Amino acid sequence: MEISRKKPSYPITPALREYLRTYDREAPLPVSYDDLRHFSSSFPLLDRTGRDTLWQTVFFEPQALRELSQGLTQVYALLKTAGDLSFTEHLVADRIDYCEFGNSRPFRVRIVNLFNDNYDYFYVKRADASRLYGLELEHLLSPNSMNFLVSGDTLIEEHIAGIPGDDFIRLRLTQPNINRVRIAKEFVKFNERCFVRLLGDMRAYNYVIDVTPDFEDEQYRVRAIDFDQQSYEGRRVMYLPQFFKDNADVVALCAQLLKPETLRQYQTEERALMARRARAERHRLRDLLEVMRGHQLAPPEKVMQLKAELNRYHKTDVFDKCDSMGDIVRQNLWLMLGAGAKPA
Repeated sequence: MEISRKKPSYPITPALREYLRTYDREAPLPVSYDDLRHFSSSFPLLDRTGRDTLWQTVFFEPQALRELSQGLTQVYALLKTAGDLSFTEHLVADRIDYCEFGNSRPFRVRIVNLFNDNYDYFYVKRADASRLYGLELEHLLSPNSMNFLVSGDTLIEEHIAGIPGDDFIRLRLTQPNINRVRIAKEFVKFNERCFVRLLGDMRAYNYVIDVTPDFEDEQYRVRAIDFDQQSYEGRRVMYLPQFFKDNADVVALCAQLLKPETLRQYQTEERALMARRARAERHRLRDLLEVMRGHQLAPPEKVMQLKAELNRYHKTDVFDKCDSMGDIVRQNLWLMLGAGAKPA
């Protein structure tokens, strides 16, 4: 299945900027994305087995590194402790990685606590409007809270912990201690969430598996980590992870272990939970969708194609009235979550 390889970056409009300011997503930052672009050298970052991770560890001149490290620990404090800088004295940014792969070309910053050597990560990216809408919809409609900040055209994102989907499928899916039914169930729910809110390009390396030990077994949650393709593609199947070939092994697991009535049960459960979240956040969701409706987020031909395909899928003509991807997202939410989920 072919994904648009060169999706353009859509700028933040004044209306979106106002939304971000209203809901505490905007903050002045001491370091920008462009500041990190001035590295002097780099080398490939390999994983523990020697495989190329597609990330490069970057290096800076000593004076530039000292200034960056101080600024990056302050950014971390803004993200984690609402700007309480009293904790930054024992924190240091000890490694910065850069990835040219994908649309956002992110930097990944490792912050180390000098008292106990514990470390955490956050990401510095260019603030693409599509990604911001994707992050906000994830925050409002999924079981996952999203922590991010925007300043100018710089986006700061909290690290989402979990096992990369492609690694999980390749290394763990066939292990005897894995609860395969629970994995199948969670993939069905994830597939449903993506389609309801029209999040595309959920190939295996664009999500992680969060594994939580339970008192008798393990629980799993599939979490998206890439939101660049929020309501951009024109083909309906692009919003269904089940149609990507690198998810084929998990899809086969679902077909093997879940009867059709069980599959429909899990889909209904997830839609009911999403509808409940939409009602709880109806005012904020209304504000987000109003901004999104007035924002051009895809070429007109993709908007027309998706309208036609969703009309056929839902056996309706209501998408004919949609003029933008934001309109389509709103209409799809109403149809799939019910009238009770309509923003006030």
